[in-house]
Amino acid sequence: MKVLVTGATGFVGSHLAEALRRRGDDVTVLARSAEKARALEPLGVRVVSGDLRNTAALARAAEGQDELYHVAGVVAARNEAEFLAANRDGTANVVAAAEAAGRPRLVLVSSMAAGGPSPRDRPLRGEESPAPVTAYGRSKLAAEQVVRASSLPWTVIRPPTVYGPRDREVLKVFQLVRLGLAPVFGDGTQQLSAVHGADLAEALIAAARSGATAGRTYYACHAEVVTSAELVRCVGEAMGRRPLVIPVPALVGRALLGVTGTAARIARRTTILTADKANEFFQPAWTGDPAPLTRDSGWSAARDLRTGLAETYRWYRSAGWL
Repeated sequence: MKVLVTGATGFVGSHLAEALRRRGDDVTVLARSAEKARALEPLGVRVVSGDLRNTAALARAAEGQDELYHVAGVVAARNEAEFLAANRDGTANVVAAAEAAGRPRLVLVSSMAAGGPSPRDRPLRGEESPAPVTAYGRSKLAAEQVVRASSLPWTVIRPPTVYGPRDREVLKVFQLVRLGLAPVFGDGTQQLSAVHGADLAEALIAAARSGATAGRTYYACHAEVVTSAELVRCVGEAMGRRPLVIPVPALVGRALLGVTGTAARIARRTTILTADKANEFFQPAWTGDPAPLTRDSGWSAARDLRTGLAETYRWYRSAGWL
């Protein structure tokens, strides 16, 4: 297959590019950073220089492709307008290029944030009315709406927490646990789904290559559900440590997130640790049901959380990140 991947220099996109090349697919990547793109050279991919605003680069990259995996986006921005410009408008540019290039199969990597939180003990399946609670979530939902309105054969995948080798977000949890600490927002009972980056890559490919998934929205995750306290204890188990779990009450957490968000704005930097993000951190559950995706594509996650975290820790150690 001839495929285009946006965001291939990032965590999820790099796992996807590797998985596609293992299958022998002809992979083109759109990359705004030549330096980061060099890390993909051993894979033998074709690199088109440009970003989601560069319509000429998108047109070159999309030409002749059978599949298009749109992974690129932003998870931190200074305001909602910046989120929409990157996630909604960038997706609109990708869709326009794909429509002009012959309508390849499109898989959009959205986010669980687009669907919104789940009720406790009731994982979402993809058919529910979306109810995002942050600017980020609303921007990812707007990107989904662009895709649904297109003439392309599409599938939307909403991952939950994604972890694994090369991930820098869950790395922060490992770094805290190494110090013996494990702060959790709320009382530690928030329910969570998770998926290893390599498993997510396989889910994306399975979704693209099944006719039954066209025009549908799915949650790609392992079927197990853990609490936030269990998650950090599993990180500790992978490291051979027993961290002290520190509950962070909503009042304290929202105040701290307000401070970090304000500090980032003053420094003209972006961070995911903002007052708006507190609307996600203090929900009762963020869980998804992978059964519909398994039913329609045959995919299921290969790694449970303990297996995946142990693998991730070994990679962090070998790479010198821990």
